[in-house]
Amino acid sequence: MKILKNNPLSLLAAGIFCAYTILPGTVKAQIQGVQGPTFSLSAGIGYIDTPDGGSLQIWGYSSSGHNNNLPQYPGPTLIVNQGDIVTVNLTNNLAENVSMLFPGQGPVSSSCTPAPACDGDLTKEAVPNQTNGANYTFTAGQPGTYMYYSGTNMQVQMEMGLFGVLIVRPGGFDSNAPTAYDDALNISGNGLTTAYDHEYLFLLSEMDPEVHYRAEAGTLAQWDNSTYHPVLWFINGRNGPDTLSGDFLPWMPHQPYGSLVRTHATDTVLTRVASASRNMHPFHFHGNNFDQLARDGRLLQSAPDQGPDLAMGDYTLQALPGATYEVTWSWTGKDLGWDILGTAADGASDHLCNGNTVSDGTALDFDPVTHEYCPDHNKTISGLRNALIPGLGLKLPEKQDLTFGGFYSGTPFLGGNGALPPGEGGLNPTSGLFFMWHSHAEKELINNDIFPGGMLTMMVVEPYDVLIP
Repeated sequence: MKILKNNPLSLLAAGIFCAYTILPGTVKAQIQGVQGPTFSLSAGIGYIDTPDGGSLQIWGYSSSGHNNNLPQYPGPTLIVNQGDIVTVNLTNNLAENVSMLFPGQGPVSSSCTPAPACDGDLTKEAVPNQTNGANYTFTAGQPGTYMYYSGTNMQVQMEMGLFGVLIVRPGGFDSNAPTAYDDALNISGNGLTTAYDHEYLFLLSEMDPEVHYRAEAGTLAQWDNSTYHPVLWFINGRNGPDTLSGDFLPWMPHQPYGSLVRTHATDTVLTRVASASRNMHPFHFHGNNFDQLARDGRLLQSAPDQGPDLAMGDYTLQALPGATYEVTWSWTGKDLGWDILGTAADGASDHLCNGNTVSDGTALDFDPVTHEYCPDHNKTISGLRNALIPGLGLKLPEKQDLTFGGFYSGTPFLGGNGALPPGEGGLNPTSGLFFMWHSHAEKELINNDIFPGGMLTMMVVEPYDVLIP
């Protein structure tokens, strides 16, 4: 077993800073992955770091030219377009046969060498030390989010990390006006489409370290599957707080994907959720309810071209084993009763909204530049409190009466910085508003019995003038 020498907690601020700065500024966050339709993958050994201070051996897929060709947990996110003829060539650098299954795609044509040693129970398999030992071909017929994983000795190989996500973009996909499905012009009766501003992937998994210790020691044959007991829970192959760090960081070479979500007020966030777990995970989105638009690569619609008219609103997603989902989420600040950008009384410079109207002369709900909810323009928080309890003259608590977190900027306003006690704050370089997104199962918020950690990350509402890469 390798021991982690750098405590991830001491690297958290640096990781968040990297998440803000490592990519060129754009206006739409997109999922990191490998563009198809042809992929050269290998199965091999790597090590992942966990915030409880240890490290575990994993078996992971790697992709030629991606993440320095390293095996990774989870496997590379494969991205193709609807109608593509997808080819995956698999090389096996492990000591036992491995394979790949592509649920939701079909039919899948596969071949392998040498036969019959490569003929598996579920699909063709790549034998050890065989370059391009197995090959898979299929047509990506339906847009959506799908899983892929090994079909060989699955209770071991999936636990070890041989799984990943396949994303199929809809026909005619436009990165400047993206949609998850081809329904952009088919607004359903509930007003929803699958159009979005920012896109994120949450691949959920868990881990029993005992399996990984035995794999490293060569004693997997002695493991009793009925004793399976996970104590680590992951989003995109990382435990909290490592989930907040940026993508492709040198201190996590086999865990390239972060899961810090960034958006602006009124923007729509598409979150693709997939579960590579044995257990159900109740995943909770703070700040607003979400709309579940699709499941297992199929839009929730009553008939073709209806848009997601059967979409379901909720605040906790029951992510079932092997299932995938697309949900959209938005934070607007509407009806908070106070100006999210601050007011002149709060020391903020004035912003737009005053006198802004649409073409028919009616007042704007949201400012097109700042995304402010205009009916709350220049309303102070103290004014709201006085309005709730007239005549009491309430004021905000003094600093000595407050508890500060690392993500508090010193003010409750987007883009505002305020005075903080020594040693407080520092994890919010753009003065956004942070919300935690996490599993609602308490045992999944630990790292091997150390709290907090596990299946949690953050969503940050950024000020309107902050670019989101």
